[in-house]
Amino acid sequence: MQYEATFNAIDNILRNEAGCSNELDYIEQTSWLLFLKYLDDLESDREDEAELDGTTYKRIITGFNRWSQWAAPKDKDGNIDVVNAMTGDDLVDFVNQKLFPTLAKFKDTAVEVGSLEYKIGEIFTELRNKIQSGYNLREIINTIDTLHFQSADDKHEMTVLYESKIQRMGNAGRNGGEYYTPRPLIRAIIQVVNPRIGETVLDPACGSAGFLCESYNYMLGQIKSTSDMEILQKKTFYGKEKKGLPYIIATMNMIFHGVAAPNIIHCNTLAENMANVQERDRKDVILANPPFGGSERAEVFQNFDIRTSETAYMFMQYFVKMLKAGGRAGIVIKNTFLSNGDATALRKMLLEDCNLHTILDLPSGVFTGAGVKTVVLFFTKGEPTKKIWYYQLNPGRNLGKTNALNEADMEEFLRLQQTKEDSENSWSIDVESLDDACDLSVKNPNKVEVVDNRKPVEILNSISDLNEDISHLIANIANNIVIKEVL
Repeated sequence: MQYEATFNAIDNILRNEAGCSNELDYIEQTSWLLFLKYLDDLESDREDEAELDGTTYKRIITGFNRWSQWAAPKDKDGNIDVVNAMTGDDLVDFVNQKLFPTLAKFKDTAVEVGSLEYKIGEIFTELRNKIQSGYNLREIINTIDTLHFQSADDKHEMTVLYESKIQRMGNAGRNGGEYYTPRPLIRAIIQVVNPRIGETVLDPACGSAGFLCESYNYMLGQIKSTSDMEILQKKTFYGKEKKGLPYIIATMNMIFHGVAAPNIIHCNTLAENMANVQERDRKDVILANPPFGGSERAEVFQNFDIRTSETAYMFMQYFVKMLKAGGRAGIVIKNTFLSNGDATALRKMLLEDCNLHTILDLPSGVFTGAGVKTVVLFFTKGEPTKKIWYYQLNPGRNLGKTNALNEADMEEFLRLQQTKEDSENSWSIDVESLDDACDLSVKNPNKVEVVDNRKPVEILNSISDLNEDISHLIANIANNIVIKEVL
């Protein structure tokens, strides 16, 4: 509970900070401070490991730019040296004029583009300090300095709570069809797609890197050698993100989860020239929840064979193009994709070029605050679709902010999907039975709908009786109120 209390304390400070106005600012400002503390602990651990091995570790962040120097100098008792620790305007001036510019230069001085040094430079090129009060900044620093990241349990607790902050950021800043993807859903998708050591995993609209972080956690259990770990660290996960803040959060989130130098690029995926895609660019696995309804320049539309202004439909074409033969995908998309006329050509292409073997129909409320219904498409590239297995998720309750999707909700789907069994919530269709529009609309044939066969006059009488009951109830309540007032 140490981390939860710390994060709550930081949020309380930031609510009184003039430079921060919402959850987006809170997570952004907490992130860069948490990141620098995490890096300082990480580099200290690497120094200790090197000393035990009889080698020397060269720090990335050196001198007065180290957290232990500018942020949290210690006295002889190991407490923050309140005499020498900067605060007020001195602290803000140092951060804005010296620390951030120095760290941003790492992007230019790093020997290797994919290195941790380069990633630090990218992050601090994109970020700026919004904490205007040096006293608030000092208080936050002192709070963060109490955290430690030595044990696996510490790191796990921190990443779980960091994810919860990211969720709040996503819910506060949703626009352009972007929503935070619930982690139980992500983990279920990953389990079905089953990425393996040696395969490459891509999320071209990675947001906060939820799919990539959870894939890393999933694949950790497959490691059998140091070479496996090196492959997992350097040659497995690839992400792309258009917007600045999610890109920064994604990079830091991956580092917090254990990927030292994430292969995440800040770019507009849809603006890439599809004609230039080579076999070496393709990936084994694609996992994504692409934004829908966003805006793109007119020339971006020309990049795709099937012309559309819907960003999610452009991404679908990108996914198919970027998969290797035999590559697998798990994609969250609006359920209107299944039947809309403007997606007919795209559905035909998907069914011809890929085996769309599973469609998971999600209930309303899976995405907090989103008034849209979604489905998950599972497909393998390189063979046409012959049969599609549907599963209609029915958690037995209304989902929402205080009643979110959980792991138990996904259990039946994961169990039945292995054999693609029919049940009350699942069924299969033959692609040959589809109409010319390739309408894939979800309609469960195994659920009997209750039909009200009453005559109109019977229904009207029932309504009248109900209204009468309500009137009596209101009258009784009013009488009780009057009696109590008299007494």
